[in-house]
Amino acid sequence: MKNIKKLAALLLLFTLITSALAGCQSKSDKEGTDSTAAGTARTLEEIKESGKVVIGVFSDKKPFGYVDADGAYQGYDVYFGNRIAQDLGVDVEYVSVEAASRVEYLVTAKVDIILANFTVTPDRAEKVDFALPYMKVALGVVSPDSALITSPEQLNGKTLIVNKGTTAETYFTENYPDVKLLKFDQYSEAYGALLDGRGDAFTTDNTEVLAWALENKGYTVGIESLGNLDTIAPAVQKGNTELLNWLNEEIKTLGTENFFHKAYDETLAPVYGDAADPDSLVVEGGIIE
Repeated sequence: MKNIKKLAALLLLFTLITSALAGCQSKSDKEGTDSTAAGTARTLEEIKESGKVVIGVFSDKKPFGYVDADGAYQGYDVYFGNRIAQDLGVDVEYVSVEAASRVEYLVTAKVDIILANFTVTPDRAEKVDFALPYMKVALGVVSPDSALITSPEQLNGKTLIVNKGTTAETYFTENYPDVKLLKFDQYSEAYGALLDGRGDAFTTDNTEVLAWALENKGYTVGIESLGNLDTIAPAVQKGNTELLNWLNEEIKTLGTENFFHKAYDETLAPVYGDAADPDSLVVEGGIIE
């Protein structure tokens, strides 16, 4: 009988220990999942040691970030990205992002830097760290010449095309609730919808719609500047201070050689011609004048 009682006690003890270990393992697994969901950003030294910097850009937002007929990334942001890689002494890998995925790609460490025409906003600054600006921007609205939109009030009760996760979507949602928003993930889809007549107008950064209208006859930017004058800046994962500081110093140094005006001449001037003043768009050395 005593032996039976001892055996029962040992079995009970074994069960309790096994359950406790299982609970700890379960908790550990959960914590591991939670901690890796954010992703760990690579340090500046890790990027250099790997021989490659990974930069998120648009693939369909000409002339800022797009893929040409040969499959190569081109545009104003890409011109900057190439210089970043050169000065880091590494190769560059471009990753195509959508407007709504830019924050996610940094949080999950899928990219080291975002250069996808990223407008600085207080909400985004809570999730990522922005470096110094290299461009100024406001919103613009493009529409067919046959039904030109020249004020946002004209859009009440009409359909406005926007891209998800953009400042344009936020602006019209907050300020013009009577405007129907037709939302897309990709810029190519949004422009396709405008060309197909599925919306009355399209809104995004004025720098982009101005360029698009110049290449698409029958469409005009009837509203050239809407909302606040904002800035475009590179972004890194929140807390990646070393890489952020390097980018800030890089932007300051590039400003001394008028780099961003050169980038404008190479990538934007062929599109805008005399339709835009480079000084109204470009920011040199992170200083807004």
